[in-house]
Amino acid sequence: MAKKKDENLKKEENTDEVVNTADGTGVTAEPDELEKAQALAEDYKRKWYSVSAEYDNYRKRNSAAVSKAYADGAAEAVLKLLPVADNFGYALASAADEKTKAGIDKVIKSFNTVLKSLDVEEIEVAAGDAFDESVMEAVLDFPCGEGETPNLVKQVLKKGYKQGGKVIRFVQVAVTV
Repeated sequence: MAKKKDENLKKEENTDEVVNTADGTGVTAEPDELEKAQALAEDYKRKWYSVSAEYDNYRKRNSAAVSKAYADGAAEAVLKLLPVADNFGYALASAADEKTKAGIDKVIKSFNTVLKSLDVEEIEVAAGDAFDESVMEAVLDFPCGEGETPNLVKQVLKKGYKQGGKVIRFVQVAVTV
């Protein structure tokens, strides 16, 4: 009987160390091991949150980079087509008969429609406007005549275009100095 009493006392002392598992079996664990496992689980959780946040930031950065690359590619393609638009303008100016002018004008309107669909717009500059270096490039300079002030656009030599607020080709102008 004393033997049974000793076994019951030992069982009561060890109840803190028994952990029930899902299958119903009891596994003995040291309190230090449990704390270590909890700390390890907390560390894994913290790392998971960190990796999850890093991935989310990567996805956002990558999306922005793809959008920028697409916009830059579209702007580069449009920039290579702009000399064709210039040539149509020169052809319209030098056309002799009205039917030719009407045909060239239709092509120019069609080209401008395509540019609009790509969010490309012409930069409006006229002779007599003040020189604005943010959208213009001075390629010729003329001395000021009587009554003229410096830094005025004397003549527009090539049209300029912008896409989404970004200049893709500066207006080439002659200015007074």
